[in-house]
Amino acid sequence: MADIVNLRRFRKAKARAEKEKSAEANRQLHGLTKDAKADAKRVQDEAKRHVDGHRLDNETDDDED
Repeated sequence: MADIVNLRRFRKAKARAEKEKSAEANRQLHGLTKDAKADAKRVQDEAKRHVDGHRLDNETDDDED
């Protein structure tokens, strides 16, 4: 004899599995690895240091005239 299957549970389980598969594909497509995040942060920090190093500090107030 065949096993009795609750169709509602079967459909929900199938939908969950499909949703998880598409989520995994999106994580692979759009996500960044730990190394990529570290590299991006390093580049951003270097750029900030570069810009800050070329910043001119204007310590004198022009309003004193």
